[in-house]
Amino acid sequence: MNTMNTDTCTRRGINFLWNEEAFARLAAPAQVLSFRAACQLSKSWKEDLPANGGRTLAVAGLDVCLDLMTPSDAEQWIIDVLRPFIWNFQAEYDGEEALVFWIPGGVHRISMNPASEQYYWRCVPPFKDQRLEFGRLLLSGAASDIARIMKPQGSQDPDGPGWIGLHHPRIS
Repeated sequence: MNTMNTDTCTRRGINFLWNEEAFARLAAPAQVLSFRAACQLSKSWKEDLPANGGRTLAVAGLDVCLDLMTPSDAEQWIIDVLRPFIWNFQAEYDGEEALVFWIPGGVHRISMNPASEQYYWRCVPPFKDQRLEFGRLLLSGAASDIARIMKPQGSQDPDGPGWIGLHHPRIS
């Protein structure tokens, strides 16, 4: 399992962040876009992004999008909507900017099977006994490049309280 305790995730790559302090340092509330607003922005990208001095697109609501669908609909939505949105972002900014999804409670929603190192999204009621194969659906074989974002100070236990998010340099 890869870990990262640098601030690279604030400047590039695809990131899922759930630590309030880290997210607040990255983006003020007015700089955070809903997923719907981010999709609108993707139709006409701007040179400077809304957060982190123009280097970051901070997006809230991904968890809500997934939670409002059945697991099978959510799987298809990840393939048909989320992945193309991320590819579009990556193509526009050529990996030189950061896309950060704010996932409140993400430490309880995203889990990993230690044997396969596959990441999963835990569904909410009435589907709480189901999981989405987040790594396979989103990263399509590049899950080995994902790193756990760790707080720079504090516990570096990748399963402990220092785990504040996930970072991937570029999905394909």
